[in-house]
Amino acid sequence: MVRFEWDEVKAVANRRKYGVNFVSAQQAFLDPLARIAPDRIVLGEERWKITGWVQGALLVVVFTAVEVEGEEHVRIISARGATRQERRDFEGRA
Repeated sequence: MVRFEWDEVKAVANRRKYGVNFVSAQQAFLDPLARIAPDRIVLGEERWKITGWVQGALLVVVFTAVEVEGEEHVRIISARGATRQERRDFEGRA
């Protein structure tokens, strides 16, 4: 089972900036065509991004993942609509 978590202040800021809430962003992980790729390392923390469809919108969700007592914890850092280039890249691989 996967447990999703996030910082509430960051979630509010993300919704204001990008119009995407983190509750909806979780759905990107359910898209069977979603693609996961390394994003970057920030202060020793390995970040990943998943690109997937959520309610007709292609989203890019940046996250970290750790296993705690056999359970995967996914911490959402940001979520936004894909850029044109990201959409082209995604559709070219789908």
